[in-house]
Amino acid sequence: MELSTQTPAPAPEQQDRLPAEIVDGSLLIVDDDRPFLDRLGRAMERRGFDVRIALSAIEGIAAINAAPPAFAVVDMRLEDGNGLDVIAHLNARRTDSRAIILTGYGNIATAVTAVKFGAVDYLAKPADADEIFAALMAPPEAKAEPPENPMSADRVRWEHIQRVYELCDRNVSETARRLSMHRRTLQRILAKRAPR
Repeated sequence: MELSTQTPAPAPEQQDRLPAEIVDGSLLIVDDDRPFLDRLGRAMERRGFDVRIALSAIEGIAAINAAPPAFAVVDMRLEDGNGLDVIAHLNARRTDSRAIILTGYGNIATAVTAVKFGAVDYLAKPADADEIFAALMAPPEAKAEPPENPMSADRVRWEHIQRVYELCDRNVSETARRLSMHRRTLQRILAKRAPR
């Protein structure tokens, strides 16, 4: 049997590490979902980042004022405000920072706004640590890779309806009015399971 002379591929932990040429690996993660925040924080620390976390827009802005990070991952919707305000504040304090916005409800208008406020990318939740790391490390001129398993059009529609329903405090009549949809049609959609 002939032995392979190829070097084995590095383990995933070694592949997805902060490159040695990056001197400042400070990363601020702002999200009001504590379990997600803790998981992502640990995953990014394993990749070599110096992680700080914040559970609100106010905490995020305070962390930026204390020491503007080189990288940031910010949820779009925070209980006390909008993640775009955090991104704009970071961009004003440190123009060379690389920030991405995470959101559960993606659309083109929001993506364009996020970029105007200083974000370098926009990822729909649930984004994993690998996707976030790749977005933070992508060269500025790089085009984002299409998602491996994107949501179906039916799933995107369902997510949007669920979001509006939640924003209307689960009021079916108000949700139907805002979506220009018949109340019974909306009730049928809400009674079904989420499409894949």
